[in-house]
Amino acid sequence: MMQALVDALAIPDSCLLDKPVFKKMFLDNIELDVTDRKALSEDVSRIRWLYTLKPDTINISPFQDNEREFLEIAVLAISVSNPSRVRRIASFMHRAIPYPLILIFEDGAKACLSTAEKRINQADKSKLVVEDRWLTDWIDLSAPNKAQSGFLGALALSQQPSTNFYALYQAYQALVIAMVAAERSGSFSQTGIADAKPRGEALRKIEALEREIAERKAQLKRETQMAGKISLNSAIRTRKDAILALISELKNSPDNIET
Repeated sequence: MMQALVDALAIPDSCLLDKPVFKKMFLDNIELDVTDRKALSEDVSRIRWLYTLKPDTINISPFQDNEREFLEIAVLAISVSNPSRVRRIASFMHRAIPYPLILIFEDGAKACLSTAEKRINQADKSKLVVEDRWLTDWIDLSAPNKAQSGFLGALALSQQPSTNFYALYQAYQALVIAMVAAERSGSFSQTGIADAKPRGEALRKIEALEREIAERKAQLKRETQMAGKISLNSAIRTRKDAILALISELKNSPDNIET
């Protein structure tokens, strides 16, 4: 079923690699903690390097400056047996492979997509720093909702900028952020690369507020004083209101495609 998402990308056959990636590569390239190792061993069924987009395979220029090196883009397909740890798996895979990655995860009829921007470590130019990781929710490819269909319809390579690999990757990153925003707002809006950063910041704020709410709910269970309970409930309501305001901002686009 992953093939529906791969087809949506519409990457030309000139970029096709379709080679297996062995788990040992991740063990050799980065340090994994116990949970990472367990996720790699137990949850990952198969990994394939589907496509390599580089000047030799597609007419797009590399990009390099003091902070970034986008010489090529790799597309990997990963089949998982346990979707609960996919965020962790995506995180260490982005760290392990020193290229901009588009990760496609498959769990039966469902698939999701992950991107992460990387920059050169200024303290050690031979290393990359992974930042701004994003992962969509699972999409039932046999019955996507309207927002998910809008996302899938926007993925084709021919619709993305071809100036250089950095511009191309930024466009895909923006689409993934737009899909994550749609999971919050209920509508998908394909906006420009410049709009992705503030939208991403709003999503990060929502995540932070949700963590704060969870912490205060845990405190509330332990609180015995009425004044303390009132204070915690007020703090929770304030953060819920802030989340609703941020979600309203995410909805504020004329090009939204409703779920």
